[in-house]
Amino acid sequence: QVQLVESGGGLVQPGGSLRLSCTVSGSPFSIYSMGWYRQAPGKQRELVATLTVHGSTNYADSIKGRFTISRDNANDTAYLQMNSLKPDDTAVYYCTAVFIGALGYPLPNNYWGQGTQVTVSS
Repeated sequence: QVQLVESGGGLVQPGGSLRLSCTVSGSPFSIYSMGWYRQAPGKQRELVATLTVHGSTNYADSIKGRFTISRDNANDTAYLQMNSLKPDDTAVYYCTAVFIGALGYPLPNNYWGQGTQVTVSS
């Protein structure tokens, strides 16, 4: 079955950096897009960044200029480089992927990782 495995979360001081990784395995289809979402306590899950197989990116305004999403297509791995971290970035970060189905269109369902905790605190 499809599995998204994340790594790289942890505790970092304000102004520090982290790089999250997400490796996708188990899908018979190609990836259409990958992305990162986050959910802070008491808040809804929100988009952080997405990246399509065509190279299109989408970033949340709150992290533009600080976070960068990238992908290693050969290894089906997505990365989120997080720089200049702020306490407001503290959240559980989730990786997601959308696959291209047999008919050549993106499938309607997203797959999700288990989430990894990022805590920015002094």
